[in-house]
Amino acid sequence: MIIGVLKELAPETRVSLVPEVVSALVKMKVTVWVEQNAGETAFYNDKSYTDAGALIKTAQEINSTADVVLSMQLATAGNAKQGAVLIGIYQPLFNAQLMDKWAKNGYTVFSMDTIPRTTRAQSMDVLSSQANIAGYKAVLLAATQYCRYFPMFMTAAGSIPPAKVLILGAGVAGLQAIATAKRLGAVIEVFDTRPAVKEEVMSLGAKFVEVEGAADASKAGGYAVEQSEDFQRKQRERIHESAKKSDIIITTAQIPGKKAPILITKAMIEDMRPGSVIIDIASVTGGNTDLTENDKTVMHNGVAIVGNSALAATTQADASKLYAKNVLNFAKLIIDKEGGLNMNFEDDIVKGTCITNGGNVVNERVSSLLK
Repeated sequence: MIIGVLKELAPETRVSLVPEVVSALVKMKVTVWVEQNAGETAFYNDKSYTDAGALIKTAQEINSTADVVLSMQLATAGNAKQGAVLIGIYQPLFNAQLMDKWAKNGYTVFSMDTIPRTTRAQSMDVLSSQANIAGYKAVLLAATQYCRYFPMFMTAAGSIPPAKVLILGAGVAGLQAIATAKRLGAVIEVFDTRPAVKEEVMSLGAKFVEVEGAADASKAGGYAVEQSEDFQRKQRERIHESAKKSDIIITTAQIPGKKAPILITKAMIEDMRPGSVIIDIASVTGGNTDLTENDKTVMHNGVAIVGNSALAATTQADASKLYAKNVLNFAKLIIDKEGGLNMNFEDDIVKGTCITNGGNVVNERVSSLLK
């Protein structure tokens, strides 16, 4: 079996496989083809791939021959031979029509962002591995944008108070943001609709701000769920109180397959101190503020609203390494001892990650969107 790795289009800087994972696949009796310069932007050169046992090929050769094609982006995927297996991060709930087209092209599509969030699947969870980096980089980006210090300073010229950071969402990205902001000396408050994360938030040294009446999210696989209008009103009031005294706000709240919830309104932003910064890493699905624009920085009343959902790609070497390990752990479920394909759809992870197979869209949520 041949696994082919395509080069991503700019501005994507990551690559689907790194040399050490190529080496592991070769030991599993898999032939690996890598497009020329595929790892260049992630600082993995062609020689490092050939040293690991890969062959350097053109995109055309990979698409026309490879049995499995790895490409993180929609833009670079979808040109493979009929019957090929495609693996990437395809956001199928937002791209249902394209998934239907790929099904009709005969592709078996595995979208790594739909990996079931179970204990057994943790080593394959790309959302977590990439969100961890995004949370870290969000705080560093805020620190460089912010016009004041993060930590408290006491000098002969006077004292500087610590920055006050508000983090909305205590998932993987939010928890990493808390840890990073704490290391930089900030005072941190955190909102999340899931009371279960309170202990984790407090263990990292942040204050957890509770809002009563949240909908039960215990069966949502670690994701947030939609809340009642009454809860949303109470939440907006509490967030507004915290936002007025915050210097930095980092928003991370997303709901799978839906527009990101608006948590920071224009009125809240107008009550913030000039020079404050909002980093919205949910911008790709609309953002958590009224004024967020994806891949842009918007200035409003002296407050910078940074829409950046691609922060993981700014730490591309390690982001690629973690993603490649996720892919390797998943690949072990669909590769047999002889290096051939063996897609066991009785496996809950294989089944949960599969979007199309046998000419049909097999993922129930994507299928329901098409209907």
